[in-house]
Amino acid sequence: ALPISQLSSGMFSTTALRHIFSESQTVQAMLDVEAALTRVLAAQKIIPSQAVAAIEACCKTEKINIPKLIDDAAAAGNVAIPLVKQLTHCVAQQDADAARYVHWGATSQDIIDTACILQLRQALKLIASDITDLSDALAMLAKQHVHTVMIGRTWMQHALPLTFGLKVASWLDAMHRHQDRLSECQSRLYVLQFGGAAGTLASLGEQGLNVANMLAQELDLALPDMPWHTQRDRLAEVATTLGLITGSLGKIARDIALHSQTEIAELTEPTVSGRGGSSAMPHKRNPVGCAAVLAVAHRVPGLVATMLTSMVQEQERALGGWQAEWDTLPEIV
Repeated sequence: ALPISQLSSGMFSTTALRHIFSESQTVQAMLDVEAALTRVLAAQKIIPSQAVAAIEACCKTEKINIPKLIDDAAAAGNVAIPLVKQLTHCVAQQDADAARYVHWGATSQDIIDTACILQLRQALKLIASDITDLSDALAMLAKQHVHTVMIGRTWMQHALPLTFGLKVASWLDAMHRHQDRLSECQSRLYVLQFGGAAGTLASLGEQGLNVANMLAQELDLALPDMPWHTQRDRLAEVATTLGLITGSLGKIARDIALHSQTEIAELTEPTVSGRGGSSAMPHKRNPVGCAAVLAVAHRVPGLVATMLTSMVQEQERALGGWQAEWDTLPEIV
């Protein structure tokens, strides 16, 4: 779940994005990977085909005790270990033999990382759509004000005249670059994580690569050249890309806020009932949209730094760096 106060969550995110990274949807994404793995293993005749139905029937969030999962994860070191335990118990109640094949050939990080990629795919689709909508709105605003003269300011002092359309066009120009960055980032991001305990797929023997390839196809992900348990550049790249987008949004919000000052009064946020009022001064119209964006622009760089720091991971499996990503990346998103 997003590690932010529910009291302020509506100010800093959207209902759709909070849902994607909620406890239930995070668990469901992991279960989706487990179910897909079971289908592939059965298709490759590594596990009995009759085990699939029992395992798939338990790969539903409602079958999982999430409060207990959260408590048990603290001792286990990650949420996948107690999740597999609960999943195995559920399957055993239906088919004791099928329970032997839960999570076969995978390691906890395979499940957690691949689930994260599935969640990011949903989230970035929404973000890309929002950037497109913003770009369209900025293009219309720039065209509308192509001849609207205003004073330019350098060092926060009057400089030479320009047009408001030019200022808006500079905002739009940045958004166009971010659209390219986000697209390029996604082409590298949507890959499977599947390497087994030490990245060698040892428990699957000669069938390991076939299983990995089929699992990638089952989840509609690309198969990377090799497992990336401690090579975190893909996740750091998406975090950094989102950080860059946030910085440009902060620039827009800063400009609008400065031009909304009473002494300047060149711009205002749209008037909406219940928005921007003051509890003590009824004459005020506070730029609350700008405040929300600027608050996020202050927070995200530190979170991006955590993702970059977390790239320095130990050998084949990380101790602390991987774990530091779990809450950080969803919060950036």
